[in-house]
Amino acid sequence: MKRAQKISTNVYLFLIYLFTYAPIVVLMMYSFNNSKSRGKFGGFTLKWYQQMFESDAIMSALWTTLTVAVLSAAIATVIGTVAAVSIHNMKKRSRGVVMNITYLPVLNPDIVTGVSLLLLFVFLKIKLGYVSMLLAHVTFNIPYVILSVLPKLKQMNVSLYDAALDLGAHPVTAFFKVVLPEIMPGVVTGCLLAFTLSIDDFVISFFTAGAGVENLSIFIYNSTRKAINPSIYALSTLMFVTIFTLLLIVNRRTKQSES
Repeated sequence: MKRAQKISTNVYLFLIYLFTYAPIVVLMMYSFNNSKSRGKFGGFTLKWYQQMFESDAIMSALWTTLTVAVLSAAIATVIGTVAAVSIHNMKKRSRGVVMNITYLPVLNPDIVTGVSLLLLFVFLKIKLGYVSMLLAHVTFNIPYVILSVLPKLKQMNVSLYDAALDLGAHPVTAFFKVVLPEIMPGVVTGCLLAFTLSIDDFVISFFTAGAGVENLSIFIYNSTRKAINPSIYALSTLMFVTIFTLLLIVNRRTKQSES
């Protein structure tokens, strides 16, 4: 009975992973297809990758994606770390209320967040473009940083900070010399997670970017509405490999910090 249950469970998991990753595998195969036709494989080639790097439109979208991801991750990491420390030092009831508010952007559908930020920018008369998209990415990244840093703060021995103060250290110095090294794994994990989410985001970027500003996800969406150029397959493959690698790093760091 147990053997049959184990086999059925493994088959079930195999089918789930097959339907999840089979389309991605097919896309990656077409990125090396020498033929533009999706009906046959015309041999192995790297020309679509070369064409991708020679495309000014793709490189512009890539530059926008990387700069927004790096800046939003850095800003969100600083704000999220300070917020996590403040939340950790709150009283239990106040901390519970703030944590519920922190969870809302994580659980909220992206389309609701995107439309809400769009209305906010219009209300504040902030021109939609690069800056508005950057602010939007910072906004939805902050909760993830907070949720990554808080567990490390709970694991930290509070007496270390108190001891530093008793020995004459300034509170700011004690934070950078004592607290920050202790919570650094959570900070790095939050930063990598924010960077990954920023690269991967489409819906919020679509509503807040405005005309003339495209990151990779918006560029791919606009390109698929026309005749698909195989260089899009190459671009999508590189995006998948990059995000997959970053997620592996985040998961490994999370396991190391928990052990």
